[in-house]
Amino acid sequence: MVINLFDDKSWFSLRPLTFTRPVADLRVGILTIAEKWGKHLNASCGYQTQEYLSEKYPLLAASVFVNGAICPDDELLESVVKLKDGQVLHAADIVIAYKTSVQISYQEALNKLERVAYLSSFVKIDYPEHIFGFNDVEIQKDFALLTKGKVSAGISGTNIVLGDRIFVEEGATAECATFNTLQGPIYLGKNSQVWEGCHIRGSFALCNDSQVKMGAKIYGKTTIGPFSRVGGEINNTVIWGYSSKGHEGYLGNSVMGQWCNIGADSNNSNLKNNYGEVKLWDYEKERFRKTGLQFCGLIMADHAKCAINTMFNTGTVAGVSANIFGAGFPRNFIPDFAWGGAHGFDIYALNKMLETAALVYERRDLILNKTEQKIIAHIFELTKEYRRF
Repeated sequence: MVINLFDDKSWFSLRPLTFTRPVADLRVGILTIAEKWGKHLNASCGYQTQEYLSEKYPLLAASVFVNGAICPDDELLESVVKLKDGQVLHAADIVIAYKTSVQISYQEALNKLERVAYLSSFVKIDYPEHIFGFNDVEIQKDFALLTKGKVSAGISGTNIVLGDRIFVEEGATAECATFNTLQGPIYLGKNSQVWEGCHIRGSFALCNDSQVKMGAKIYGKTTIGPFSRVGGEINNTVIWGYSSKGHEGYLGNSVMGQWCNIGADSNNSNLKNNYGEVKLWDYEKERFRKTGLQFCGLIMADHAKCAINTMFNTGTVAGVSANIFGAGFPRNFIPDFAWGGAHGFDIYALNKMLETAALVYERRDLILNKTEQKIIAHIFELTKEYRRF
């Protein structure tokens, strides 16, 4: 089976996280949204996304189109599979999926195809805070999907395991750590490592080839993406691939993109002193948007980095390739390709950023290819209006 995952208007409301990817490439739970659909349907996935992303995320020849912001569940999957040619599955004005031999947009599908109403609830990722907000639910679902019919590898007797909802993939290792699965499952991906003295509470996912460093304290509803390394104190946070928070410091109710780095002893606030509602920067409205949340920390887009002892206020958004350093609290919205901190910002020159990114990729035995460079350059131009220093 082949499907295409389309971006709806949530691509705009999920910025800056979606500047560098289609919505379906967001990781929530253990898997990306595309990986969830692919595994459930045993399908190859293409993307109907922004033109500048299409070289990296190509559209495939397919008749089934699925909303890339929606996470699958058993009931939803059944409804999608039952779709006939010329039908669109929807919930009010939300297009969930459609099937057609003629390539059309999701807006056209709702107007031109036979409507099939979906009346049950489902998980849809519309805003950055939804990623950590729905992470517990999605870890539980992905855990069931990935472990069904499989037997866990063993774990060293030096560890303490409370409960039995732990699954260890081949090559994963842990020594002298505490795993509490009484509040949620714990998943240790292939070739992952949990070093001595760590305390981990489920729900928790450590994806392949990642490490939790000595003495880390990790609370539930947390995902560490592939090829990442973390330490310190982390709570209800989603960290994507090739990123590091390797030292002491607190990160909570947050999302950290790919190729990011948080310096030693850096902290974020996830609760305002007056216990009030947290607001986040909205790129489209160019103002701060109410989240309805009391707990909301840091949203950090791809390639963003901060120096040692950085302090982030409650509800801070750091854009693509923002580079933050210096004493004091920087502003709550740090534009893409900003260079500085509380003392002020300059523009992080594109050529300098690409030089650094190439070195970062090289450390992981990867190459910053022309496709990636073109995407980054396009984002640099796309976000110029926000850099009003």
